[in-house]
Amino acid sequence: MDRDTPSAATPYADLTPELILSAVEAVGLAPTGGFQALASYENRVYKVETEDTPWAVKFYRPNRWSDAAIADEHGFLQELVEAEIPAVAPLARDGQTLFHAGPYRLAVFPWRPGRAGCVETLTERHALGRHLGRLHLVGTGRFAARPTLDVASFVDPAIATLADCPFLPADVRPSFLAITARLRAMIAAAFADLDAPILRLHGDCHAGNVLTDGAALTLVDFDDCLNGPAIQDLWMLLPGDPNEQEEALAALLYGYELFREFDPAQLRLIEPLRTARLLHYNAWIARRWQDPAFPRTFPWFAEDRHFRELMGLLAAQEQRLDAPPIRWRAP
Repeated sequence: MDRDTPSAATPYADLTPELILSAVEAVGLAPTGGFQALASYENRVYKVETEDTPWAVKFYRPNRWSDAAIADEHGFLQELVEAEIPAVAPLARDGQTLFHAGPYRLAVFPWRPGRAGCVETLTERHALGRHLGRLHLVGTGRFAARPTLDVASFVDPAIATLADCPFLPADVRPSFLAITARLRAMIAAAFADLDAPILRLHGDCHAGNVLTDGAALTLVDFDDCLNGPAIQDLWMLLPGDPNEQEEALAALLYGYELFREFDPAQLRLIEPLRTARLLHYNAWIARRWQDPAFPRTFPWFAEDRHFRELMGLLAAQEQRLDAPPIRWRAP
């Protein structure tokens, strides 16, 4: 089977409806012909109808993850499902969960209905805290082929990418280099001051990756699972207002600590992690700009105004990094 690497500029040009459906047939399912593209920029994900039930079919972006890194994701999901934590493990055939279709690699997941981004009530936050506490118990140890959340892996490459981005205005570049150098030093100091245990994490745990059907929650999209401190799977679930943040954190940790103790010293990492994510997100768009989906989806990224606004956000983060962390007291 031809597995020539697709072009970085048009990585999904050969991912036709015929290839999608034939790939599903090849893993032993019987598609009816109906399928729907789901919102996904990094990979391509489709809801594919079969005679019995729909499936979520994920085609991995070429050249992003190694087979070993994808195996880390799939193995972790299987461990979570075996521990009865509400996640979704990929379909296995003859012990394999990663399949090939032409130049693409794919996995097939059972379909889980639900609404995303709706973790708002006290009951939902208690439940999600319990799930994450149990997830982190299973996550003790490290992924073998996944990155670790640190300055060298996430901050330095992001700063370098943005500094060389052609959309960064020339008159802004010196200020950008100066403020990111200060931010990098502050983030590095925060990580150095806190010797937090490193775990296997969801990695991108925000409300959009939690499905609710009104009765239960399901954790989805482990594509960015990585090694890191526990707080990485908690801070993105907090709202923007500081008072609301403390209330939401208390609700999450009420459930979390039923299964795993949380070290409040890790709260000092929230703003460093937020700053790292801000840089990493912008660098991600810059790196993917050749993909036609990105200029269509993020046209504002190519405007001078965006980078001038980004400078304001970075300046605000510099102030937040100097401020005390949000408070939480264990009951």
